[in-house]
Amino acid sequence: MLKLQGIYPPITTPFDAEGAIYKAKLKHNVEKWNLTGLSGYVVCGSTGESVYLTAEEKLQLWEWVAEFAAPDKLLLAGTGMESVRETVSLTNQAAAAGYKAAMVRTPHYYKNLLNTASAQALFFRAVADQSRIPIMIYNWPQATGVDIPPEAVAALSEHPNIIAITESSGNLEKVMRMLREVKPGFQVLVGSAPTLWPSFTVGAVGAVLAFANAAPYATLAIWEAHRARESETAQDWQGRIAHAAHLVTTRYGVPGLKYAMDLNGYYGGPPRLPLIPPSPEAKREIEDAFKDLKG
Repeated sequence: MLKLQGIYPPITTPFDAEGAIYKAKLKHNVEKWNLTGLSGYVVCGSTGESVYLTAEEKLQLWEWVAEFAAPDKLLLAGTGMESVRETVSLTNQAAAAGYKAAMVRTPHYYKNLLNTASAQALFFRAVADQSRIPIMIYNWPQATGVDIPPEAVAALSEHPNIIAITESSGNLEKVMRMLREVKPGFQVLVGSAPTLWPSFTVGAVGAVLAFANAAPYATLAIWEAHRARESETAQDWQGRIAHAAHLVTTRYGVPGLKYAMDLNGYYGGPPRLPLIPPSPEAKREIEDAFKDLKG
């Protein structure tokens, strides 16, 4: 089975001043990340502003990142759409571009009909049945308004083509419950930098972290300290990243994260409308939080 250990940034999508994908800056970022101990990249996740990308743009990004990524980096594609049909189509196109697994978000538009264990299980089973690569469930209730219940994840863990979940709620208790209930070998990753080290201590095998776009070394320090059983070091780093991670994930989101990347030698650039760049006050706050967290 595909091993998903370590830290994966859901990479940002660089846009130029006209709002088109900026290929040269994508290459710059990926080549810089290639020099780190990151395990791989998630391309077209939420942090990549995937909801604002056309299907053609996603295909282009998958191809370019596959071209620029070092051979040892595992490539994961964000392919979740609202329908099974479109999700399967994108997933199989990502497979053709060389991606090893697909991270599929919970469908959520018809919330009152989809916010149940049975509806979520049906969606993921139908996608996994038709996908040429393994599926990772992606749960981010703060954005979608849908929180896949642990019992649905436990049932889905029995499917041979569903290998993992990225649990981005930051709910440690839920992570622990899933770890108890899923079948052996099913991998639980987290998507919350503020609860990174505690998640590793209870059994998460890796993390998909927006924060790692701007400060990969800080997140890798926590991962390496955890693996070396150096809990004091891990706790120290967890404390160091807490405020900065909160600012660029929860408070100011993708526009704030892109600004932090600009500060740290990566290209963040503008977000895609209707997102707007951070205010001067927000920029000052981000500058202050990142002054000791270099890229």
